[in-house]
Amino acid sequence: MPDRVALFIDGAYLGKVIREEFPGSRIDYQKLSAAMAAPAPILRTYYYDCPVYQSNPPTQSERERYANQRRFFNALELTPRYKIRLGRLVYHGPDPAGRPLFQQKQVDVLLSVDLVQLAAQRIIQEAVLVAGDNDFIPAIQSAQSQGVIVRLFHGAAANSDLIQEADERTRFTQPFIDTLRR
Repeated sequence: MPDRVALFIDGAYLGKVIREEFPGSRIDYQKLSAAMAAPAPILRTYYYDCPVYQSNPPTQSERERYANQRRFFNALELTPRYKIRLGRLVYHGPDPAGRPLFQQKQVDVLLSVDLVQLAAQRIIQEAVLVAGDNDFIPAIQSAQSQGVIVRLFHGAAANSDLIQEADERTRFTQPFIDTLRR
Protein backbone atom coordinates (compact mmCIF):
# COMPACT_ATOMS: atom_id res chain seq x y z
CA MET A 1 0.00 0.00 0.00
CA PRO A 2 1.36 3.46 -0.86
CA ASP A 3 2.29 5.77 1.99
CA ARG A 4 -0.66 7.65 3.48
CA VAL A 5 -0.60 11.39 3.99
CA ALA A 6 -2.57 13.61 6.33
CA LEU A 7 -3.01 17.29 5.61
CA PHE A 8 -3.08 19.94 8.33
CA ILE A 9 -4.44 23.33 7.28
CA ASP A 10 -4.26 26.42 9.47
CA GLY A 11 -7.44 27.95 8.04
CA ALA A 12 -6.82 31.51 9.23
CA TYR A 13 -3.33 31.43 7.72
CA LEU A 14 -4.53 30.00 4.39
CA GLY A 15 -7.34 32.57 4.25
CA LYS A 16 -4.86 35.39 4.84
CA VAL A 17 -2.50 34.10 2.13
CA ILE A 18 -5.33 33.86 -0.38
CA ARG A 19 -6.73 37.32 0.49
CA GLU A 20 -3.35 39.07 0.44
CA GLU A 21 -1.45 37.22 -2.29
CA PHE A 22 -4.25 35.99 -4.59
CA PRO A 23 -7.11 38.49 -4.16
CA GLY A 24 -10.48 37.36 -5.44
CA SER A 25 -9.44 33.72 -5.69
CA ARG A 26 -11.98 31.13 -4.55
CA ILE A 27 -10.58 27.65 -4.25
CA ASP A 28 -12.02 24.16 -4.22
CA TYR A 29 -10.74 22.58 -1.02
CA GLN A 30 -11.02 19.02 -2.30
CA LYS A 31 -8.79 20.00 -5.25
CA LEU A 32 -6.42 21.69 -2.81
CA SER A 33 -6.03 18.53 -0.73
CA ALA A 34 -5.57 16.32 -3.79
CA ALA A 35 -2.94 18.64 -5.28
CA MET A 36 -0.96 18.96 -2.06
CA ALA A 37 -1.08 15.24 -1.24
CA ALA A 38 -0.23 13.92 -4.71
CA PRO A 39 0.70 11.22 -5.40
CA ALA A 40 0.01 9.71 -1.95
CA PRO A 41 -3.47 8.61 -0.88
CA ILE A 42 -5.10 10.92 1.64
CA LEU A 43 -5.98 9.63 5.09
CA ARG A 44 -7.73 12.89 6.00
CA THR A 45 -7.49 16.65 5.73
CA TYR A 46 -7.71 18.47 9.04
CA TYR A 47 -8.84 22.09 8.83
CA TYR A 48 -8.21 24.26 11.92
CA ASP A 49 -9.87 27.59 12.64
CA CYS A 50 -12.03 29.49 15.14
CA PRO A 51 -15.61 30.66 14.98
CA VAL A 52 -15.75 34.39 14.30
CA TYR A 53 -16.33 36.65 17.27
CA GLN A 54 -19.85 37.59 18.30
CA SER A 55 -20.52 40.16 20.98
CA ASN A 56 -23.34 39.67 23.49
CA PRO A 57 -25.80 40.35 22.00
CA PRO A 58 -24.33 39.96 18.50
CA THR A 59 -24.78 42.69 15.94
CA GLN A 60 -26.53 41.92 12.65
CA SER A 61 -23.16 42.03 10.88
CA GLU A 62 -21.66 39.57 13.38
CA ARG A 63 -24.62 37.21 12.97
CA GLU A 64 -24.20 37.29 9.18
CA ARG A 65 -20.44 36.66 9.35
CA TYR A 66 -21.02 33.78 11.77
CA ALA A 67 -23.72 32.25 9.54
CA ASN A 68 -21.49 32.54 6.46
CA GLN A 69 -18.59 30.92 8.28
CA ARG A 70 -20.85 28.17 9.62
CA ARG A 71 -22.02 27.41 6.05
CA PHE A 72 -18.37 27.20 4.96
CA PHE A 73 -17.49 24.84 7.83
CA ASN A 74 -20.56 22.69 7.09
CA ALA A 75 -19.56 22.45 3.41
CA LEU A 76 -16.03 21.41 4.38
CA GLU A 77 -17.41 18.79 6.78
CA LEU A 78 -19.30 17.27 3.83
CA THR A 79 -16.14 17.14 1.74
CA PRO A 80 -14.79 13.58 1.68
CA ARG A 81 -12.07 12.95 4.27
CA TYR A 82 -12.26 16.43 5.83
CA LYS A 83 -12.36 17.06 9.55
CA ILE A 84 -12.92 20.52 11.06
CA ARG A 85 -11.19 21.26 14.35
CA LEU A 86 -12.18 24.52 16.06
CA GLY A 87 -10.41 26.53 18.70
CA ARG A 88 -11.67 29.70 20.35
CA LEU A 89 -11.39 33.37 19.48
CA VAL A 90 -10.66 35.67 22.42
CA TYR A 91 -11.36 39.41 22.39
CA HIS A 92 -8.51 41.49 23.86
CA GLY A 93 -10.03 44.98 23.59
CA PRO A 94 -9.26 47.69 21.05
CA ASP A 95 -5.88 48.45 19.49
CA PRO A 96 -4.51 52.04 19.59
CA ALA A 97 -6.57 52.87 16.48
CA GLY A 98 -9.76 51.60 18.14
CA ARG A 99 -10.02 48.39 16.10
CA PRO A 100 -10.86 45.22 18.05
CA LEU A 101 -7.98 42.86 18.84
CA PHE A 102 -8.64 39.12 18.74
CA GLN A 103 -6.42 36.12 19.34
CA GLN A 104 -6.96 32.50 18.36
CA LYS A 105 -6.64 30.01 21.20
CA GLN A 106 -6.07 26.26 20.96
CA VAL A 107 -5.79 26.14 17.15
CA ASP A 108 -2.02 25.61 16.98
CA VAL A 109 -2.17 23.11 19.84
CA LEU A 110 -4.97 21.10 18.20
CA LEU A 111 -2.99 20.91 14.95
CA SER A 112 0.23 19.99 16.72
CA VAL A 113 -1.41 17.27 18.83
CA ASP A 114 -3.06 15.69 15.78
CA LEU A 115 0.20 15.72 13.82
CA VAL A 116 2.21 14.18 16.66
CA GLN A 117 -0.43 11.53 17.47
CA LEU A 118 -0.75 10.35 13.87
CA ALA A 119 3.03 10.22 13.53
CA ALA A 120 3.60 8.42 16.84
CA GLN A 121 0.94 5.82 16.04
CA ARG A 122 2.54 5.28 12.60
CA ILE A 123 -0.77 6.02 10.91
CA ILE A 124 0.84 8.38 8.38
CA GLN A 125 4.13 8.40 6.56
CA GLU A 126 3.80 11.96 5.24
CA ALA A 127 2.28 15.14 6.61
CA VAL A 128 1.40 18.21 4.59
CA LEU A 129 1.22 21.39 6.62
CA VAL A 130 -0.28 24.70 5.51
CA ALA A 131 1.02 27.18 8.03
CA GLY A 132 3.30 30.16 8.40
CA ASP A 133 4.47 30.54 11.98
CA ASN A 134 7.17 28.80 13.95
CA ASP A 135 4.84 27.51 16.70
CA PHE A 136 4.66 24.26 14.73
CA ILE A 137 8.39 23.52 14.76
CA PRO A 138 8.31 21.22 17.84
CA ALA A 139 5.45 19.19 16.33
CA ILE A 140 7.29 18.94 13.01
CA GLN A 141 10.45 17.76 14.78
CA SER A 142 8.47 15.17 16.75
CA ALA A 143 6.79 13.83 13.59
CA GLN A 144 10.14 13.71 11.79
CA SER A 145 11.65 11.75 14.68
CA GLN A 146 8.97 9.12 13.99
CA GLY A 147 10.03 8.91 10.33
CA VAL A 148 7.29 11.13 8.91
CA ILE A 149 8.19 13.33 5.93
CA VAL A 150 6.80 16.83 6.51
CA ARG A 151 5.91 18.93 3.49
CA LEU A 152 5.11 22.61 4.01
CA PHE A 153 2.93 24.76 1.76
CA HIS A 154 3.24 28.46 2.58
CA GLY A 155 2.83 32.05 1.49
CA ALA A 156 5.40 34.78 1.02
CA ALA A 157 5.52 35.85 4.68
CA ALA A 158 6.04 32.44 6.29
CA ASN A 159 8.55 32.18 9.11
CA SER A 160 12.00 31.29 7.76
CA ASP A 161 12.71 28.84 10.63
CA LEU A 162 9.49 26.97 9.85
CA ILE A 163 10.40 26.80 6.16
CA GLN A 164 13.86 25.50 7.01
CA GLU A 165 12.51 22.82 9.38
CA ALA A 166 10.22 21.18 6.81
CA ASP A 167 11.56 18.31 4.71
CA GLU A 168 10.02 19.79 1.58
CA ARG A 169 8.59 23.22 1.02
CA THR A 170 6.34 24.76 -1.62
CA ARG A 171 5.37 28.39 -1.85
CA PHE A 172 1.86 29.02 -3.14
CA THR A 173 1.95 30.55 -6.63
CA GLN A 174 -0.71 32.01 -8.88
CA PRO A 175 -0.50 29.12 -11.39
CA PHE A 176 -1.01 26.61 -8.54
CA ILE A 177 -3.95 28.58 -7.09
CA ASP A 178 -5.47 28.84 -10.60
CA THR A 179 -5.65 25.02 -10.79
CA LEU A 180 -7.78 25.02 -7.63
CA ARG A 181 -10.46 27.49 -8.68
CA ARG A 182 -14.11 26.62 -8.08
